[in-house]
Amino acid sequence: MTIIRWGMIGCGSVTEHKSGPAYQQVEGFALHGVFNRTLAKAEHYAARHAVPHVFASAKALIHSPDIDAVYIATPPDNHEAYALKVARAGKPCCIEKPMAPDHAACLRIRDAFADQGLPLFVAYYRRSLPRFRQIKSWLDDGAIGTVRHVHWSLTKPATSFDLSDTNWRVDAAVAPGGYFDDLASHGLDLFCWLFGEVTDVAGFAINQQGRYSAADAVTGCWLHESGVTGSGSWNFGAAERQDRVEITGSTGRIIFSIFDEEPLRLSRDDETVERVIDHPSAVQYFHVAAMREHLAGRGQHPSTGESAAHTTWMMDRILSRR
Repeated sequence: MTIIRWGMIGCGSVTEHKSGPAYQQVEGFALHGVFNRTLAKAEHYAARHAVPHVFASAKALIHSPDIDAVYIATPPDNHEAYALKVARAGKPCCIEKPMAPDHAACLRIRDAFADQGLPLFVAYYRRSLPRFRQIKSWLDDGAIGTVRHVHWSLTKPATSFDLSDTNWRVDAAVAPGGYFDDLASHGLDLFCWLFGEVTDVAGFAINQQGRYSAADAVTGCWLHESGVTGSGSWNFGAAERQDRVEITGSTGRIIFSIFDEEPLRLSRDDETVERVIDHPSAVQYFHVAAMREHLAGRGQHPSTGESAAHTTWMMDRILSRR
């Protein structure tokens, strides 16, 4: 089997357990090199994760003949600059989510890879996880009849990490929607996979706490092409944490969490069925494995530049950016 050697730009927290190990565990992939703006951090990461090469610059990694594909794992404001360089180098790419801070940047990235005929993936890995594929199976089988509405409520208390110098999620220059950009993007993308693309969407975002520059309270509503309506509320200065999605159908409902590994609950005809489906140790494993299948010509990956750009368009509209 041909080994695809991946180079990784950035080695932050997401790469420690969620993504980096998956590139080493999937047969036919190898995490072959890493770059970080702080060289010592890249060297430390490489030593701990047995990555054979550390690069002194992103350019050197992208153009190295020893690197076949590139995974961009930096904050979103850097995604476009790195991605366009990868496209020009003629290599497949996976970008951490959100794909870019706004829809226009996503389209530029998408078009750059399309013009080169190159695969472009985005790490909306919930589309590949067995936990959420079970929900899709229930919906496809008509387990709750015709789906009418989906609602998601996500809240968390304010913490000291909100004011950390390393927390890009509260910097409006990087993430205008604050934690919404980082967290809500996962669920909104999942809903588009479950119910089809969104045709209309509206919302607004404000900063209620005044603790940082990004928004900390967001609400939105939308309409899927399938006719399913949706609504959401995200507040990052609430008294307690809550993560609850409810899908309402004509004959039942499904309740689950986007981030918490709570049981999936299917209720219909006065009966409730619960399913517990654990995540793999490297939560992006199935997402990365699906990339291997796609690159080998054995399937279509569920999360592409096209689908991720649509998710960012939806987020732009909720944040009242037109």
